[in-house]
Amino acid sequence: MRTVFEKVPHQRTAEAAAHQIEGLILNGVLRPGDRLPAERDLAERMDVSRPVLREALKSLETRELIASRHGGGTYVADVIGPIFSPPVIALMERHPEAVADFLEFRRDIEGIAAFHAAERATEADRAILTAIVDQMQQAYDADDARREVELDVEFHHAVGEAAHNMILLHALRSCYRLLENGILYNRKRLYNHPLARNKVLEQHVEITRCICAGLPQEAKTASEAHIDYVKQSLEEAARLENRNAVSELRLKHRPSNPS
Repeated sequence: MRTVFEKVPHQRTAEAAAHQIEGLILNGVLRPGDRLPAERDLAERMDVSRPVLREALKSLETRELIASRHGGGTYVADVIGPIFSPPVIALMERHPEAVADFLEFRRDIEGIAAFHAAERATEADRAILTAIVDQMQQAYDADDARREVELDVEFHHAVGEAAHNMILLHALRSCYRLLENGILYNRKRLYNHPLARNKVLEQHVEITRCICAGLPQEAKTASEAHIDYVKQSLEEAARLENRNAVSELRLKHRPSNPS
């Protein structure tokens, strides 16, 4: 069975065990909500006694990196805080112009992530990205827009991970929390655009190609072009929705038996 946990060095201290788990969280290997193996199993994998492991887990729980659920195991805590405070998010929701600024921010930060990913991606990173775009193609072929929406964020997470910069990784994850919750805009609107689904798939494939080929500037350009297209498509979808809403009002207001 594959495992991300390794045997703790010869001293086998609780501090060493905790440090290993901290590293897995910091590097994004363990994500919020991931369940840790059962105590006996984890102690065997890390080659420490169960008392030592309990002490390590208690230390991590005190620092709010993991959380225990009564009768339900131990999980990685929600360590990805919001990039903005709730009051600022509420302000953004009330002012649609914030969406354009959010997309501009994403364009810049994701371009940097794609650039570094093309420089630093390992064979495993390239395999992950390729697998995700393959799943995107399958979801597209099955006309499963819901799955495509889920894979969209997963793809951008994977690019951030392939950049191998801890600060960039967690900044991106915090940024994507707004996407997952649909706070600034509903991604379903994008995938309901008549041409967007195919175009977005093509763009993700191109970003992956550039990263896997080790082409940093091309990867950055492809990533920026993707966000430019998302911005344009969302604006077009909003205009179409507004036209439809106005037309519906006109229809309702028309007399039933016009003379």
